[in-house]
Amino acid sequence: MTMRRFSQETQRNYVRDVGRFASFLGRSPDTATADDLRRFQVGQQGDGVPVPTMNSIVSALRFFT
Repeated sequence: MTMRRFSQETQRNYVRDVGRFASFLGRSPDTATADDLRRFQVGQQGDGVPVPTMNSIVSALRFFT
């Protein structure tokens, strides 16, 4: 992330978001399927997470895949 010149805040947010996804899964996120990602997104939407925040979460998950 440093090589891509992400700010400290972006790095912290990405790690936090991937951690949330891992907690949702109950296992390592590198074992996630497309269905797992979709269920996570639907759950976040159901919890009222705003669209811009969801976009940020998706960016974080894409970065680590």
